Parts: sequence; C-alpha cells; structure tokens
Amino acid sequence: MRAEFDVCLEEEVFINDAAKRDAARARTRDFLAACRTASPLVRTELMEPQLVWAIAPVADLAEARRALADLRGNLGALASARGLALMASGTHPLALWSRVRPRDQAAGGRVLRDLQMVGSRTVVCGLSVGVGVPDGVSRIDLMNRVQPYLPLLLALSTSSPFWQAQRTGLLGYRLAAARELPRSGLPPLFSDEDDYARYLDTVVAAGAIDSPRHVWWVVCPAPTGPGLDLRIADSCTRLDDALAIAALYRCLIRHLARNPALHRDLTGASQAIAAENCWRAQRYGIHGSFVCEATRTARPVATVLAETLALVAEDARALGCAAELDLARWIVARGTSADRQLALFTEAQGRGLPPREALAEVVDWLTAETVGTNPTRH
Repeated sequence: MRAEFDVCLEEEVFINDAAKRDAARARTRDFLAACRTASPLVRTELMEPQLVWAIAPVADLAEARRALADLRGNLGALASARGLALMASGTHPLALWSRVRPRDQAAGGRVLRDLQMVGSRTVVCGLSVGVGVPDGVSRIDLMNRVQPYLPLLLALSTSSPFWQAQRTGLLGYRLAAARELPRSGLPPLFSDEDDYARYLDTVVAAGAIDSPRHVWWVVCPAPTGPGLDLRIADSCTRLDDALAIAALYRCLIRHLARNPALHRDLTGASQAIAAENCWRAQRYGIHGSFVCEATRTARPVATVLAETLALVAEDARALGCAAELDLARWIVARGTSADRQLALFTEAQGRGLPPREALAEVVDWLTAETVGTNPTRH
C-alpha cells in the first residue's frame, strides 16, 4: 500500500542513432531486451525511438535521485555499447515525425489506428510525477484545485524549443504537439468523484477508449492506485530539474490537501486563465509572466515561483524535500534545458555551422547531460 504523499517519477526519453544524432530507426530490439533485463520498470512507448523508465514510489527524494541516476547512467551505457544514445527532452531537435516508425505492438496498434496522423505526429517525451493521495481526500478535488499551479511547473520544465529540425519560437513546443490528442490539455472541472467516474465509465462502456490509460490530461488520477499524476512537464534533461518539479508538485498536493478552501471557488473563467498561463509558459518559459485572476495583472514567473515556494515551505519541511524544492530557484537562475539548447544552437550558428550541424551539437549536449557524462554542467 502506498504511503501518503509518496512520490514516483516516470521519464520518457528518445533513443538516438549515436552517429547520426537522429532518432533510431533500427537496432533497438536487442537494446530494449537488455534494458528490461537491467530494470523491470522499463517499458516501450508507441513509437520506436522512445523508452520509458520509472522508479517505485518513495518517501525520500534522495532515494529517487539515486534510482534515476542509476537508470540514466546504466541504460545510457547499454545504449552506447550498441551505437545508440539516450536523450531526455520534450521534443527531438532533429527527428522528423514522418520518418519515425510505430512500435509493433497489438495494443499500441489499436491506439494508433484510432488516432491516425495525430498519433504518428506525437513524437514527444514528458516527465510524469505521481503523488499518493491520503484516504479521505478527493483526487478529483485536488485535480481541480492544482490547476492554477500547473503553468509554473510547465515553465520550469521547458525542454522543447525545436520541432521538425526547426526553431519553433517557443520554449515548450511539446505541449502544442500533444494537444492534438483527444482527452489532452487541462481536465474539466468535475464536480466530484462520482462525476468523474460517470464520465470514465461512460466512455469506456461506449468503446470510445479501452481503459483510463488513454485519458491524457496534464493532471489526472492514476489509472491504478491512489495517486494523482502530473503530466504537464517536458522530459527534463537535467536530473536536478526533474527532482525540483517532483518536489514542488508533491508539496503543492500536500498543501492543497491540508487547506481544502484554497482555490475551492474555481470557475470556468479561472480555468481559462490557467489555460492562458499554460500557453505563456509554452511560449516564454521562465522568462514570461502569468495572468493573476485576483489582481488582474501579469506577474513575472520568478515572482510567482518565489511566492509558491514560500507557500509550501512547511510542506517541504514535513516531507523532507526542502533541498530538492530549492533546486527550482536554480532553474530560474541558470535557465531551463530549452534556454541552454537555444544558446548552444545560436553559438554554433555563429561559428558558421549550418542549421542541421548546429542542432547536432544540441543533441550531443542533451545526450551527455541526460546520462551524466557532461564534464561541466551549464
């Protein structure tokens, strides 16, 4: 049985052809078999050049750090031995979705037949954070009331400034691509657990979806167990960033559970403002501002982060994750993965490299940072 407010993380990563720096289109079968032998919590995604790993629920984020660092390093070494490389980012700087093949799986095939081109285009990777919700606390109530904080979590995670080998002008393009999927984006403001169950039972009974696993909202009750899953974050290149986002989300869930009146009065307008702020997070990352419903002003992300960290400071102490929570300040101080990718791309072009070669250097940094082989961290 999961403990209250325990946390689990699941990271999606790209599998690259190490020499070409592009998404792998062959030679993955042996690698995936080796990965499954190395860890039972490794699984494949719908598309061939993607891999997912997870850690079991933990109460201590220091334990999560050790487990994820081992997975990144060990599976990265297995990939390297086979001419492959692993890369954590929301989108792939070089891959073209039209050249990415689906994985040959019966269940995945049914999903892709339903989604058609929309499914084939969703070549993106995210970070999922699940937090255990205590008995007697409604996950649907928490799902509603956490929505104003989701843009901040997205802004801190941005790692997807490129798409189809082009600069998008956004810091977090992944969510724009993922929004093509049905049952994506912000969830509706359900009235209670029964209201949510009525929705889920109806769409499953009607054959619209096979299971709750095909509900892809950016925050959603876990398909099994008592967790509430965050899915808005890009896959984090830096492990520190993943831990910071996990700590902040975990503390927010505890804070909302302890303060049932906070954001109790959310309306359709409130959700529309949260959606607007999600867009601003996609576009500007940590450099933008968020619309505040209470003051009717736009407030810098750094200010919103500082106030949110102060709000959950007691929760961080109670959960023993103050050190991981403080890493969120470091993201704002030195920039997100998207910021670093853009800086590397601009610098490479300044040296006269053509766009594709400049993007290859971005991929090299993403790979080294993901598996922990960067000699210097930026």
